[in-house]
Amino acid sequence: MKRFIPIFVVVAIAALVIAITSGGTSKAHKTAQTGAQTGAAPYGTGPAAPPQPAASSAIDLRTTPLGHVLVDAKGRTLYLFEADKPDMSNCSGACQSLWPPLTSHGKPQAHGGVLASKIGTTTGGGQPHVTYNGHPLYYHAGDQKPGDTTGQGLKQFGAAWYVLAATGNKIDNG
Repeated sequence: MKRFIPIFVVVAIAALVIAITSGGTSKAHKTAQTGAQTGAAPYGTGPAAPPQPAASSAIDLRTTPLGHVLVDAKGRTLYLFEADKPDMSNCSGACQSLWPPLTSHGKPQAHGGVLASKIGTTTGGGQPHVTYNGHPLYYHAGDQKPGDTTGQGLKQFGAAWYVLAATGNKIDNG
């Protein structure tokens, strides 16, 4: 009986440490987890299957409380992942279930102040992944409608996630 109590205490402390270091349970994180568990895709785009590359897509700007941020042709916010290397994604597996990449079969068009010279693609996971200023671009599963920015500043999968300005730099407002 005396050994049971110390083992229980060690297990409880370990569980507490894991809960604290796992990034918390913000509303965006809960929404993303729920979407991943229920098979819901971002923006109601269908089942949990990975997003299919668009035959032709565009990158645009949208005004949000964070400023003018990069969005896709449907107004969905795009993010960069600070753990990525130039033109190389470090997000795969579980990471892509919460942060699906923007993919396209061709180079997307630039609209509304977006610089075409900064748009590119790289390969990762067998699909062409769209980049901007060398940053692979991602959606956030917690964003429910065009213009949402619930992924801004989240620290998940080893680094932070940020929206981008037309310059191709992260917007870090708080």
